[in-house]
Amino acid sequence: MSERWVGEDALGAGQRPEAGCGNGASVPVPTQPLDAIVLEVVKSYRADARGHFIGRHFRPSRDEIIECIQLFLQIFFPGYFGRLDLTDEDLVYHVGGLVGSLRQKLAWQIEQCLCHVAEGEGANLRPCAGHARNLADRVLARVPVLREILIEDVQAAYDGDPAATNHDEILMAYPGMLAVAVYRVAHELHQMGVPLLPRIMTEWAHAQTGADIHPGAEIGRRFFIDHATGVVIGETTTIGNGVKLYQGVTLGALSHPRDEKGRVIRNTKRHPTVEDNVTLYAHATVLGGSTVVGAGSVVGGSVFLTRSVPPGSRVVMKAPELSVRTSNPPPGWVLDFDI
Repeated sequence: MSERWVGEDALGAGQRPEAGCGNGASVPVPTQPLDAIVLEVVKSYRADARGHFIGRHFRPSRDEIIECIQLFLQIFFPGYFGRLDLTDEDLVYHVGGLVGSLRQKLAWQIEQCLCHVAEGEGANLRPCAGHARNLADRVLARVPVLREILIEDVQAAYDGDPAATNHDEILMAYPGMLAVAVYRVAHELHQMGVPLLPRIMTEWAHAQTGADIHPGAEIGRRFFIDHATGVVIGETTTIGNGVKLYQGVTLGALSHPRDEKGRVIRNTKRHPTVEDNVTLYAHATVLGGSTVVGAGSVVGGSVFLTRSVPPGSRVVMKAPELSVRTSNPPPGWVLDFDI
């Protein structure tokens, strides 16, 4: 391919556009030949296997996984998600259609995830389909129990938020409720050993709600996240029953332990344990795998906690010193600060 110039097609062959310089002179502006750019991009694929999916066949569909989430929500909360005109006479037919569709889609996506991992490891792909159908059936068998747990979560939100006017408002408007509902499903899949799919589910919920709950976290019943935005719950977190979190709470790791080669050590307890009936107020940060917040404790806003506290504790920051000026500040006083 011969060298071409920006705008040559519009100007005509051989006519080169000119760019002005600071001194008023004009110089031609060449472009790199496209075939050279293409070859460089392809070369980068071949040089580093990370960041591309070339020559492989099994990849889960994010869009279809989101469809599975929507089907779960329609089964958990009929009338709030999906069809609005349901009657008691319709329920068996309606739920049967939802469960049948969900079973097919979920089994296919689980199969793609299992085969995706097996392909990457060079393992046998033949068992994937049968195992995927079995796992999908096991998850669906848990739906009645999951729905019972989620109804308790809805009640916890109503009991814990005086601004909630009814259960309808919580189900249709509260982002924390959506994040918890998706987590409950993703956690079941994670516990069954399904790779990748649970994380896609919870990261979709993260994008929708602002709450980042790892599917590996263990969370008890009657769980409520108020406002949701900025909440982070790490993979090895353990949360008891009746726990309430406000916006911005982080249940995280102190640091990532590494081996002698500097690689992160995985599958260790890195995140805290929060026992029953604990409340953590806005932007509280609790870090560390050995940190335990005892049952019935209250952790105040903006607290930074890296050690255990006994049951019934009240953990607060020392009140900062405030400087208050009237509307008529003294001469020479200037409000001066940086953000």
